[in-house]
Amino acid sequence: MRIFGLIVFLLDLYAIWNVITSSASTGKKVLWTLAILILPVLGLIVWFFMGPRGRGARI
Repeated sequence: MRIFGLIVFLLDLYAIWNVITSSASTGKKVLWTLAILILPVLGLIVWFFMGPRGRGARI
């Protein structure tokens, strides 16, 4: 179970980094980051399918 927790943690860090470096507005960045932090697994899954993508992201 510890390895699962470590994997989720690393993926959450990756997701947060992608959110921060995206071109989304500051408000959307804050909301995505909070969603990932509050709901680590669910937030990660939702971000993967619906979150901002890279520098040209539009959400």
